[in-house]
Amino acid sequence: MVLLAIGLGLVVNQFRPGRLTLVQDWSAEARLTLDSAKSMVIPLGEARKLCEEDNAIFLDARSPELYDQGHIRCALNVSWQGFEEYIDRVFETIPEDTRIVTYCDGEHCSLSEDLAKELVAMGYKDVNVLLNGWTRWVEAGLPVERGHEGHPDVRKG
Repeated sequence: MVLLAIGLGLVVNQFRPGRLTLVQDWSAEARLTLDSAKSMVIPLGEARKLCEEDNAIFLDARSPELYDQGHIRCALNVSWQGFEEYIDRVFETIPEDTRIVTYCDGEHCSLSEDLAKELVAMGYKDVNVLLNGWTRWVEAGLPVERGHEGHPDVRKG
């Protein structure tokens, strides 16, 4: 009886409009594809070039403590945790047409993904995510800094 119900459910699903997908791609690349089919994922080499040429704002989505311990040289700290408290300050500081690259640390870290999606919802058009950004940046021997020296803090007025 159970097998019959499962079989009937699968058949009905196949022929109904808006059917449910039985197999889903849960990769970061799939999760970070916009409705326009444009991927938000940025390769490390392209991110490096944007940082070197100062053609994007990099946003470190990690906590202020982790940011102070070390961050990508051209990055500002916009911690995803508590973002609601200073969302207006971010919107005032960063124009909507700015190219933005978000990152965090670890293959399973979703802070940068959540921040990027929120920025898109706020109206930003050119937002990318550098997956496992901090680790990959450090492993590639690219420039890093500690603390907030030389960077404005978008969290404070």
